[in-house]
Amino acid sequence: MAGPLTGIRVVELGQVIAGPFCGQLLGDYGAEVIKVEPPGSGDVLRQWGRTDMTGDSLWWSVTARNKRSVTIDLRKPEGQQLVRDLVAQSDILVENFRPGTLERWGLGWAELSAIRPELIMVRVSGFGQTGPYARRAGYASIGEAMGGLRALTGYPDRPPIRVGLSIGDTLTGMFGALGALAALEARRRTGRGQVVDASIYESVLAVTESLVVEWCARGTVRERTGPTLPGIAPSNVYPTADGQEVLLAANQDSVFRRLVEVMGMPELAADPRFVDHRARGKHMTEIDIIIAGWTERFPAADLLTRLHEAGVPAGLVYEPRDMLDDPQFAARGSITTVADSRHGELSMQAVVPRLSDTPGGIRWAGQELGADTDHVLTELLRLPAERVEELRRQGVIGRAVARPAEQTAGTGAGL
Repeated sequence: MAGPLTGIRVVELGQVIAGPFCGQLLGDYGAEVIKVEPPGSGDVLRQWGRTDMTGDSLWWSVTARNKRSVTIDLRKPEGQQLVRDLVAQSDILVENFRPGTLERWGLGWAELSAIRPELIMVRVSGFGQTGPYARRAGYASIGEAMGGLRALTGYPDRPPIRVGLSIGDTLTGMFGALGALAALEARRRTGRGQVVDASIYESVLAVTESLVVEWCARGTVRERTGPTLPGIAPSNVYPTADGQEVLLAANQDSVFRRLVEVMGMPELAADPRFVDHRARGKHMTEIDIIIAGWTERFPAADLLTRLHEAGVPAGLVYEPRDMLDDPQFAARGSITTVADSRHGELSMQAVVPRLSDTPGGIRWAGQELGADTDHVLTELLRLPAERVEELRRQGVIGRAVARPAEQTAGTGAGL
């Protein structure tokens, strides 16, 4: 299961979502991720989301997959030194503390790059490492609003709503991982590391398509439009005879012609209101009413068969049970089952995108707090067992934990 990042070692200091999601992506492709957590409580994500009968967060099992859990108190000088020692043997450090926090602990870029000039430091924050807002507390919800996403989400006659996920955090984690990969390529040519500065509000801004340019060029203000996009039609949710809802997207001219053929209304393709993309965008409500009058005559399964045979993109709104029953998910292994020492087995999303020769994979799910502390300190940092126990008595590291069997073989850079 060697991935393209096998041999790359990552130290993850981040907590909650954005930084850890960056680490998850790197680990999915084979990087050895050493996740540093505070002793006692660990990453707060361990308590978030739904739990199973053991009280463990199932969300944690996904975000912390492929990571080694090491407990270190970063507020203690001895803990800060352990991080410096880890960095000396690592390629990437991921962190999402408020800017200035690591500097107070002597773990900023100046100190760490002096130890390891090849280091790539991914710094994830709400507003970036510079500017007047840099040291503000920044959560995904604030970044989503500031980056323009919230203003576009929901219905025009109601307040903005949020997507049902912390999308600002995950977008920032993705951009952080992308920056890390670009920096690795630059390092291959120059031999030097650098800082990757990924902010939540800019990561959201980056995916807002033509939002800014439309305002600057034409004074156009995009508004909330519910399930549709302005000027894109037909592309909406339509009713069926059995009470389900089908998503149908036929805004491209050739696809629209196929749609009206299967509807038995080919004349609509020549109707001046619907003759091309722009015309349909101006008459969105009219075409939606016509299509809804046709779709509500058929049960969802029958409707989808007709649309798929005609080459019209369409589908149901899936929940997990639908995904698990779907032959496309099964054929591609989109959801995979992972053996886990605490839960037996867990089903979760697989690694994407897929690489043909070095696809990466999931080696283990998120582990118990501190499961790898002793192993990392003794095997990687070569600390004697007596020193490890002394650090434990001082509260620098957490309690001893039996290491899960699935991790004992070692991966990544040779632990």
